[in-house]
Amino acid sequence: MKAEGHPKTYETTITCTCGAVYNTISTVQNLRIGICAACHPYFTGEQRFIDTAGRVDKFAQRYGSTRARRTAPKPSEAASA
Repeated sequence: MKAEGHPKTYETTITCTCGAVYNTISTVQNLRIGICAACHPYFTGEQRFIDTAGRVDKFAQRYGSTRARRTAPKPSEAASA
């Protein structure tokens, strides 16, 4: 094997925005991450709801109604007629 075939590794510190600090080995020194196992909702069991209603209201203001328009009759109505 070639002596320079692998990248150089460093003892590094991974810091999350929540304040959790992890020490590990990586090819990058001093990583900063936005979410980790200490604050991710999957691991904590805490649910955070995103404001999807605000997005729906904004869409309705721009394009009118949020209901789907159907030009052809429903298949059940067409079969009974």
